Amino acid sequence: MLYTMNEDIMEKLKILSDAAKYDVACTSSGVDRAGDGKSLGNAAAGGICHSFTADGRCISLLKILFTNECIYDCKYCINRCSNDVRRVTFTPEEVCRLTVEFYRRNYIEGLFLSSGIINSPEYTMKLIYETLFLLRNKYHFNGYIHIKGIPGTSPELLEMIGYLCDRMSVNLELPTAEGLKKTAPNKVRKNILTPMRFIQNGIKDSRAYHGNTDMKNRMYLDEKSYYDQIAEISDSRSRLIEYHNRFTQIKSNKDIADITAASKSRALSIQRPDRYYVPAGQSTQMIIGATDETDYQIVSVAEALYEKFDMKRVFYSAFINVNRDESLPGLFSKPPLAREHRLYQADFLMRFYGFKAGELLSEKNQNFSESIDPKCQWAVQHLENFPIEIMKADYYTLLRVPGIGTKSARRILKARRHAVLDFNDIKRMGVVLKRALYFITCNGKMMYDTKLEEGYITRHLVYNERPSVMYAEENLEITYEQMNLFDI
Repeated sequence: MLYTMNEDIMEKLKILSDAAKYDVACTSSGVDRAGDGKSLGNAAAGGICHSFTADGRCISLLKILFTNECIYDCKYCINRCSNDVRRVTFTPEEVCRLTVEFYRRNYIEGLFLSSGIINSPEYTMKLIYETLFLLRNKYHFNGYIHIKGIPGTSPELLEMIGYLCDRMSVNLELPTAEGLKKTAPNKVRKNILTPMRFIQNGIKDSRAYHGNTDMKNRMYLDEKSYYDQIAEISDSRSRLIEYHNRFTQIKSNKDIADITAASKSRALSIQRPDRYYVPAGQSTQMIIGATDETDYQIVSVAEALYEKFDMKRVFYSAFINVNRDESLPGLFSKPPLAREHRLYQADFLMRFYGFKAGELLSEKNQNFSESIDPKCQWAVQHLENFPIEIMKADYYTLLRVPGIGTKSARRILKARRHAVLDFNDIKRMGVVLKRALYFITCNGKMMYDTKLEEGYITRHLVYNERPSVMYAEENLEITYEQMNLFDI
């Protein structure tokens, strides 16, 4: 039976779904579409976002705050206590009814629940725990639930919530402790990292209890089982590890290193249910552009989070100066969306392609290029490694070629056992030749006679991707350059 939700709940939904849009873990739908009586499904703009399951399915989540009240005065947050905004709070029963009724109408398949802070972190998380307990036990909701954990919550409460939700995330907020102190004076970096460590240990303990001791390596998530099955990829990974061991290691973020060294394992105390603890893992979020950290600092922190806290994902949120705060950037400029995109690209290179933060950037080169993606930027700066021969290169060497991804690299490994490959063959396998042709050979020959020169390749990569804005940074009109004899 479907119930009609009263105006008070719908007004709260309007306010608290809008206030939740700055929490990054999925994207808002922005669509309001009623069922037509013939097709299956509906869409609602307010509070609906999308996420992806492990098998690749896209699902819709109800994305809301429990309350927009808050005791903190963070400069970047629209809900900070000094702002004059209308404050509303759901009751646990209201969140349950919204979730169940939206699910019955086929609007959603899960819930994303974050919150401001009422009275204290502990008090607020108790209300969220009550909400989850009712959803799972009274309303028997078995859908996906993602909870934003609040630093300062007791371990016992985090433990109980972790058995009721699928994913839990604690926002790092800013990449460095200095940035956090500047923009969020009520928050302390150590208090954020402590619940992250507890959740990590809880996940490990739960998996061990259920006889699953394999903690997936987040840096090579999609390769872990694959290179155990294929000897060629396994050998390639061994060579990659040797390369990283020779590579000059950078120092991780000092705060994270200190917490890592000082942290102690804590076993879960309550009787373990059949359900796994936080089965979908934990994630976190960093605001980009509110403070003056470089891309090098940001990816170094992300790498440390993946390696030392077993993060499922690190999300990056381009800073929007919603409070028109003159002490923060972005007052008269657009959010740094292009920079956010570059960081996501670099994040994928670290998780799936075997790159380290110290390879992508360095103290001398601390930011990504706006013109070419991080993989192309690395390649043109390391031309001594190219060209590579498609018929001989190992798996992780292939992955370092711009235009070659994990799927196309696997297809190349499989196909070259039975045939000699040419450029047409690898194009059909998914290789993007407009980027790859500068860095590879097939049977000892390049696709075209190409100069292995950084400026030359960079110009062509930029032109191939965005010819209309190739000279935008120099404020020049698009012109054509006369080729000399050596360019042909």
